[in-house]
Amino acid sequence: MKLERSSGILLHPTSLPSPDGIGDLGPEAYRWIDFLHDSGTQLWQILPLGPTGYGDSPYQCFSAFAGNPFLVSPLLLLESGLLKSSDLRQRPAFPETSVDFGPVIQWKNHLLDTAYENYLGLNSTEISDQFKQFQSENSQWLDDYSLFMAIKESQGGQPWSDWPKALKFREPAALEQVRQELATVIEKVKFSQFLFNQQWQNLKNYANSKEIRIIGDMPFVIALDSADTWANPQLFLMDESLSPTMVAGVPPDYFSTTGQLWGNPLYNWPVHAQQNYDWWARRLGAVLTMVDLVRLDHFRGFAAAWHVPFGSETAINGEWINSPGLALFTELKTRFPDLPIIAEDLGVITPDVEELRDGFGLPGMKILQFAFSGDPEDDFLPHHYPVNCFAYTGSHDNETARGWFDHATPKEKKFCLDYLGADISEVPHRMIREVWRSVASFTVAPMQDFLGLGSEARMNLPGCASGNWSWRMSKQALSSELKDQIYQLNFLYSRLPESEKERNSMKYQSETSDTVKPH
Repeated sequence: MKLERSSGILLHPTSLPSPDGIGDLGPEAYRWIDFLHDSGTQLWQILPLGPTGYGDSPYQCFSAFAGNPFLVSPLLLLESGLLKSSDLRQRPAFPETSVDFGPVIQWKNHLLDTAYENYLGLNSTEISDQFKQFQSENSQWLDDYSLFMAIKESQGGQPWSDWPKALKFREPAALEQVRQELATVIEKVKFSQFLFNQQWQNLKNYANSKEIRIIGDMPFVIALDSADTWANPQLFLMDESLSPTMVAGVPPDYFSTTGQLWGNPLYNWPVHAQQNYDWWARRLGAVLTMVDLVRLDHFRGFAAAWHVPFGSETAINGEWINSPGLALFTELKTRFPDLPIIAEDLGVITPDVEELRDGFGLPGMKILQFAFSGDPEDDFLPHHYPVNCFAYTGSHDNETARGWFDHATPKEKKFCLDYLGADISEVPHRMIREVWRSVASFTVAPMQDFLGLGSEARMNLPGCASGNWSWRMSKQALSSELKDQIYQLNFLYSRLPESEKERNSMKYQSETSDTVKPH
């Protein structure tokens, strides 16, 4: 990965303002891109873009390949003629700064169904040809995913493990029957994916035209209740009844004294090796059609993963079992020579994880919130950062900077204030500044930290199954004052794009020449 000093902001699209209860890919997303560009910010980091399932988590998606249809913008559908003004008249009153997922899902599903009906009535050759092309280019995952979602709807939303035996085990005659019975629902699912893909690609192209690269996220594990596990059970550790034998998690750590029990199925690596890791290559390739760089969540799992027996109540009684990371990444590098990957190397990091990361030249991550134990030799302190890393104030799993400080121990607070040379009111801004001034090539902070928000704006609390992912940014947040503050940080610490550096330096010299006189 090319090492050019740059900075980014972490903000998932669901957190954008919009009138429809959840951030989407419409006008506010383009306004966001303009804000990033005008503030000299070159990176936009997001969470996984898949269709969310259990707990509305982007890390528990119904597919590793599909997009989240609830991100489709009704306002853009209105512009394209797929919705009419009358279709939006019954819009519920949604909260401005949070996502109420239940009503949002009902409303968005209604609009997507309406857009599909309007599409049929339009008889548009242009849209029809584009839709057909999308289906042809994505049939390898789209056919299974649309069938999976149609059956799930017909089964009252039940996980595939609870479907009738013939459907659970994908008996050909049973699948052919439901393909015929649910043909309309299947096509609606495909059409929603087409709309997502079209709107996202347009937004990505706009971002790239503004010199902004998008950092995506690819979890190590996928959801048990997903089209991928249903269609490819041989790729996972499952018994003859298609129940997982081992599930993923992590041992006791910073976030939990009993570890984290994720419940995701783990991989049958010998089968992946026999197939030259083709599923992984296709998965990474699909993500890279949507983003420019990919953060591999739980990177240490590619060296060894914590295997917990299925049915366990906590993650304590698991064991580390090796993964074929070297063989996997060797194969991926042949298909993606630049390997535009960020290694999320947090947690229990052992020499084999470091060897895998460094052997492929992958940048790791540093989190400033982890740094204030009182030890000046702590690797998470900015004066210890390597050049080839992504440095953060915090991630989506952390408290906001202000929330962290509010709940820190007295020892942590004192060390933090001493290190930052700041008073309490300055902590979020000074944490950003310390990260930005470090030698780390890439720096990122959540938007909540730029806004100085507290615990009410936390995105996720690991180990908590509900109440996450709902924070939204107010429309007034993108002020010209904040834009200028971020621009100044990027200028001071050499993180502006090349096109801006010379112009800003000349402007700075001009502004100071009249006020700073030589002695």
